[in-house]
Amino acid sequence: MGNNLQYIEGLLRRACVHYEMIQAGDRICVGVSGGKDSVVLAVALKRLQRYYGLPYEVIAVSLDPGFKAEPLDFTPVQKIMQENGIPYKIYTTDIGKVVFDIRKETTPCSLCAKMRRGILHDAAKELGCNKVALGHHLDDAIETFYMNLWGEGRIACFSPVSYLSRKDLTMIRPMVYATEQEVIATAQELGYTPVASGCPIDGTTKREEMKQYVTKHSEQDPAFRQKMLGALQKSHIDRW
Repeated sequence: MGNNLQYIEGLLRRACVHYEMIQAGDRICVGVSGGKDSVVLAVALKRLQRYYGLPYEVIAVSLDPGFKAEPLDFTPVQKIMQENGIPYKIYTTDIGKVVFDIRKETTPCSLCAKMRRGILHDAAKELGCNKVALGHHLDDAIETFYMNLWGEGRIACFSPVSYLSRKDLTMIRPMVYATEQEVIATAQELGYTPVASGCPIDGTTKREEMKQYVTKHSEQDPAFRQKMLGALQKSHIDRW
């Protein structure tokens, strides 16, 4: 494997050690959407097993949201998981039907995300996992911070580690030190082509606006992302 994947593994290790994300005996369910972020996370987390120093297991799970009449083709995901020795399971859901056909949501992202989380958590428990790993990277964190600030008038972000008492599951985000561009480069190095989500409103959300904002400011100031990471950590927002 090349330098990009090794670099991502190093960032994962740093984040996992700093936030104590992994303990001996953990069984980690990686939520794999089919996009570049979650696939890179699953592969890097699996490879990190070799030298992390604590034994843990990695399992990957994909949810087909049912946005289209035909099921999503997760063949590229199955292939890369098999190549890396990662157990993999696909769950078919009716999220798309509920969100768009039954509820006819005008702002569907919140309900869709909530339903995805619930099904993923149930799948993790079914598979005997005590942790769920999500592929959110540093750009996602910065975008979330600004969405909360400008959209809701509050200073908040998702947490690198959070415990869900109702499900007795711990959510971890091992890629919080990696930028989106670093993840893209790693996916390309792996030869992975992302599976299209099939979401009817993909690319038209507030998240997309924030993505453009972060990109613009990073072009003007190459240290922008690292400054934001430092600000999140120094302010101790949401356990950063």
